Amino acid sequence: MIEPKLDFKKILLLASLIFGMFFGSGNLIFPAHLGQLAGHNWLSAGSGFLLSATILPLLALLALGITRSNGIYDLAKPIAPWYAMLFLIFAHFSLGPAFVTPRVAATAYQFTLGPWIPAQYTLIATILFSATFFILTYLFSAKEIGLTKYIGKIMNPIFLTLLAIVVIVALLHPFGNLNGAPADPLNYAKAGQSIASAFIEGYNTMDALAALAFGITIMRAIQGLGFKKPASIAKATAMSGALAILGMGIIYIILIALGSMSLSKFHLAANGGITLQQIIQYYFGSFGLILFAGIAILAMLTTAIGLVAAFAQDFHRLFPILSYKQWLLVTTGLSFITTNFGLDTIIKFSLPLLMLLYPLAMALIFPSLLSPLFGNKSIVYKITTGFTIIPALLDALANSGLASQHWATGILDIYHNTLPFASIGLGWTLPTLLGLIIGIIIAKLQKPATPSFSTN
Repeated sequence: MIEPKLDFKKILLLASLIFGMFFGSGNLIFPAHLGQLAGHNWLSAGSGFLLSATILPLLALLALGITRSNGIYDLAKPIAPWYAMLFLIFAHFSLGPAFVTPRVAATAYQFTLGPWIPAQYTLIATILFSATFFILTYLFSAKEIGLTKYIGKIMNPIFLTLLAIVVIVALLHPFGNLNGAPADPLNYAKAGQSIASAFIEGYNTMDALAALAFGITIMRAIQGLGFKKPASIAKATAMSGALAILGMGIIYIILIALGSMSLSKFHLAANGGITLQQIIQYYFGSFGLILFAGIAILAMLTTAIGLVAAFAQDFHRLFPILSYKQWLLVTTGLSFITTNFGLDTIIKFSLPLLMLLYPLAMALIFPSLLSPLFGNKSIVYKITTGFTIIPALLDALANSGLASQHWATGILDIYHNTLPFASIGLGWTLPTLLGLIIGIIIAKLQKPATPSFSTN
């Protein structure tokens, strides 16, 4: 069977799908808030944000393409099948019903109905809104082959059009300059300092882990366009992923600039969502609230669809006892419950897990990118992960409720004061790189082995 040509139209469609799944609540509101924090250092802060919020997710997508993996399980399998299964389960539950998907729904409510609902009706309004949100999420994701159409062809283009209207109006009629004093001078007073601080802000989007979770959905979408050969799928993933990430980067810089500009009219807001709402309302009046609601709901809905679809696809692949649609009901149902009953409590439990999983994801991505150098030997993944696990566990401890315990305080003080970057949540970086180097050296000293690329 002859495969279709990978032309720009198909790449653009896939890029729109990837962009739509990635660009959710944090991606919309973090940059605008960062612009306010950085003030006149918005450009240097923007460069730091791009390093972690775009480069790391792109590397994750490239890792999937290079190793020809269908998602998290395939990428982690060189360590051990049981490890790959556990990593997949924890990653999907963290990004899915335990944390991110409910947060997306809660944010969608906050920026749509939230400002209009009296306090005494908040509970019932939240239940009704989230029920509608997840019913729509289920319906749009029920047909796997429809994801490319709904997100790539319809929802994301509408979202980008609405956002473009705001951006064009703001650029043609700027309401301020970019010379405002940083609202957070402690972390953004100097350009170099701004880069480092903004890097952490971008890191906190956790999009590299999301890229691995979305891997199976992206692969299925590419296969749905008629591409079956692993090399063709890898090429389509790399090209469309790079285009999607480039688009995200451009929008990030624009939103950061708008946030910085807003300091001439507004005080530092509690979050970037409020900042964007103020900017849009300034230009469009009462209609701006409706426009902002449209932008917010589309950004949240496309991300939610991508998350629940990836969850159901991966779980059906590993646990076929339930169908894709049945797993879809599981994740949307649990997400609905979490949104309405105990979201804050579950976030407290989920954040430490995310802080544990993210360094471990880096320990998979970095070796995967270099896998052609060592034949994708499992020893490299094992050693890299072995060096990463301790700082990852300590980062999880630092973000848990146990961090204030006397015994934990002593351990964390040693960790933060001994290992470079540990105090800012990046203590894993040097151990991971050291493990990777040692792993590659050992792999090179071993006899040649047949590459274990996945051909599924």
